Amino acid sequence: MSNDLLKRSRRSKLSRRILIQYIAALAGFAAALVLLFAVAYNIYLNFSFQETDLVYILAHLYANYMLSFNAVIVLVGWAIITYFFFQKPLRYLDEVVEASEQLAQPSNTPIVLSAAMKNVQDELNLVREQALRSAAAAKEAEQRKNDLVVYLAHDLKTPLTSVIGYLTLLRDEPQISQELRTKYTGISLDKAERLETLINEFFDITRFNLTQLTLEPESVNLTRILEQIAFEFNPVLAEKSMSWNLNLISDIRIVCDPDKLERVFDNLIRNAVNYSYPDAAILMTMEQSGDHVTVRIENHGKTIPPEKLDRIFEQFFRLDTSRSSSTGGAGLGLAIAKEIVELHGGTIAAESADEHIIFTVTLPMDCQKIV
Repeated sequence: MSNDLLKRSRRSKLSRRILIQYIAALAGFAAALVLLFAVAYNIYLNFSFQETDLVYILAHLYANYMLSFNAVIVLVGWAIITYFFFQKPLRYLDEVVEASEQLAQPSNTPIVLSAAMKNVQDELNLVREQALRSAAAAKEAEQRKNDLVVYLAHDLKTPLTSVIGYLTLLRDEPQISQELRTKYTGISLDKAERLETLINEFFDITRFNLTQLTLEPESVNLTRILEQIAFEFNPVLAEKSMSWNLNLISDIRIVCDPDKLERVFDNLIRNAVNYSYPDAAILMTMEQSGDHVTVRIENHGKTIPPEKLDRIFEQFFRLDTSRSSSTGGAGLGLAIAKEIVELHGGTIAAESADEHIIFTVTLPMDCQKIV
């Protein structure tokens, strides 16, 4: 049974209980009237009364207006019982309204309702706890975002200052040697590229929060895409004396959004390069199972602690929290990769042990059957 059906069943159980109690109360009232009438009639028959006795007068008065008396008694009894049971759900409703006010301003104080409302109480407390967790997560994400904006703003200033400084030197020193001119131009270009990277990270933050990713699927050769991406990273690997160990299946075609998947694997490989030891190899493997294909990217680097591994796909989360780190981006790469993979109907996971980090991406052969 689904959670919605289970909740409706619990609520209807309370309604049935009140209805059964109401019917039982009416039946008990009717039975009490019949019993009272039988006892009074038996007493009247077994005793002798004079015409002047009050009991005799009341008995004859009742006999003459029996229908009216009975109707009044039944109506009054029914009204009292109905009023009592009508008030009961209203009291429950008042409790729920008060509890809703607590939910509007979640606090650590648990919601307490009547014993009959135990199931509703548990559901409301579950909602309260989820609201508290969501509020804490949103506050933490906002704080991380604000911190990263501060860090990025600080990092923007450093390369910009260098670019301005070296370009000023080139302008003010026209007799500077060609060797120094080449050196200063190269440094300025490196700093400008770093500046471009940081600006792109600002755009990533904006796009990630204000837009929703959509897919534009087409049939592509996934093997060639991975080989091309790996080839483009060769210069980066060469700088760190690293190498590739590719084990890909030939000509695997899938239906996907190639541009977005390229971003996924670009982010994963960039992450592997940034957090690998020098002179290490990056292993990329592929395997097909039924209508799914799995790609694994493994690198040799410092083991990621479990508490960080659990949060590695959160937006704005960075393994390296140093604001001046050349490897620390905006903390969006893996979060966006996860969103793209899940939009394709796939899964992405990370594991780390014994100084190895493995990212596993599993994708359907045809994302159009999923999305």
